[in-house]
Amino acid sequence: MRIIPAIDIIEGKCVRLSKGDYNTKKIYNENPLEVAKQFEAHGIAYLHLVDLDGAKSKHIVNHKVLEQIATKTGLKIDFGGGLKAIEDLHIAFESGANQITGGSIAVKDEETFLEWLNTYGNDKIILGADAKDEKIAITGWQEESDIKLVPFVKRFQKKGVKYVICTDISKDGMLAGPAFELYAKLLKQTKIQRTEVTGAGVQDFEENGIRLIASGGISNYDELPKLQALGCEGVIIGKAIYENRIGMKQLENYILQHG
Repeated sequence: MRIIPAIDIIEGKCVRLSKGDYNTKKIYNENPLEVAKQFEAHGIAYLHLVDLDGAKSKHIVNHKVLEQIATKTGLKIDFGGGLKAIEDLHIAFESGANQITGGSIAVKDEETFLEWLNTYGNDKIILGADAKDEKIAITGWQEESDIKLVPFVKRFQKKGVKYVICTDISKDGMLAGPAFELYAKLLKQTKIQRTEVTGAGVQDFEENGIRLIASGGISNYDELPKLQALGCEGVIIGKAIYENRIGMKQLENYILQHG
């Protein structure tokens, strides 16, 4: 399971919100590059970078921060927030993003999201499936919808989506633990059944159909192996790092032990 620290950007600064509420903004560092370099120094290879200004303004804003981190570290960055047009994707990838996350766009303009998927491939495009009460939320979580989470993910899975970031908004930034039951449900209902002929005869196999990245509510180190046991492919950790609930040395050791 990949360890993916989060850096959320407002006005070029590293911040965290609670439940996506911009009024709860807390600045943790004026220099996101400094934070990214600290992650890399502890053996971390991945970064989840969110342009919160972009999410509000509905177009990419903080691409210079992305470019700075991408050129001055070796981190593989997934970037999201405000990506609405193919031009936004061009800017994100040219600025050094390894993957981009599309959430609201998949709800509001499915045709465009699928065009991204077909153009860049399912290794580059992540479906952002953020939910409250198992219903999809959009526009930086400022809007709720009536779209149910599991059918939403299954529909895009059939269209070729491989990576899914799922955040339970009610838990995000609350340090109260992740949505274990929700992730178990999502993984179970998106499993793929296949049949193979082996030396022992015809056998049925079941495997994860999506690469699920858990996000929101991570509060302590002990939750990480539980998420891995569920079958999560990655975990995004934000406030737990910034509030020293999980130490960088603990994450370094986890990566060394689990590869």
